[in-house]
Amino acid sequence: MGTARSEKIAGWVIRGATYSIVFVIASIIGTIVWNGVPAISWEFLTAMPRNSGAQGGILPAIAGTLLLVAGTVAIALPLGMATAIYLSEYAKAGRFTRAIRLAIVTLAGVPSIVFGLFGLGLFVIFLQFGASLIAGCLTLACMILPTIIVASEEALRAVPKGFREGSLALGATKWQTIRRNVLPYSVGGMLTGSILGIGRAAGETAPILLTVAAFYLPRLPKSIFDQVMALPYHLYILVTQHPEADKVRPMAYGTALVLIVLVLGVNLAAILSRIHIRRKYRW
Repeated sequence: MGTARSEKIAGWVIRGATYSIVFVIASIIGTIVWNGVPAISWEFLTAMPRNSGAQGGILPAIAGTLLLVAGTVAIALPLGMATAIYLSEYAKAGRFTRAIRLAIVTLAGVPSIVFGLFGLGLFVIFLQFGASLIAGCLTLACMILPTIIVASEEALRAVPKGFREGSLALGATKWQTIRRNVLPYSVGGMLTGSILGIGRAAGETAPILLTVAAFYLPRLPKSIFDQVMALPYHLYILVTQHPEADKVRPMAYGTALVLIVLVLGVNLAAILSRIHIRRKYRW
């Protein structure tokens, strides 16, 4: 009787916590949508900003965010997958390998401002890239790389050993086995880690604040060495630093809504790709 009551209480506690979290998230999103929709217009999405961002549109911020996300993924995804393949398939168990894994897990929990300072010191100052798109992409890539490595390694480990042993027994080389019998069945899990990294990269402010973001730049970038505006930093400026904070509050809500939709859109594209791959390679 006591066990049944304990299970019922535990179930209600877990259910209550879940509903509370859903309610808080729904409240936040509802507030942003309610206040942001009136600010959304064609001009807002496609025009250049004016009057230090207090008027006009946010096209440079949207373009800058998309370029940062695309550049970050293009750099981090291949490196993360290659590192995970090495650790999972080639590296021998030992102190060195354990130290590498510990370092990767530790880096995954480092605050983003630390990565921003690292990017400032290495890419902006030492390598003399300056505050530029390439410096921002490299910094964000370093930030999400541990997440991609950990998720990719777990996805590789989930593939049954029989897939590898059967391929090797038939005379395939190590790389042929990985490429044909392991990667096709683990890419879906790898993309799961990439989704988490993409969402974090698109919404971070601290790293781009120190490496790439411009407060007011009413033009689109022409090269990877140009500064760009970005939605997270633009939102931060509108809310905390703009001299006409009360007047630009509707624009701030509109910017927040666009950022949420952009992140959801990128994540949705990655999720659909993962579903397609998993349907193609079932085991």
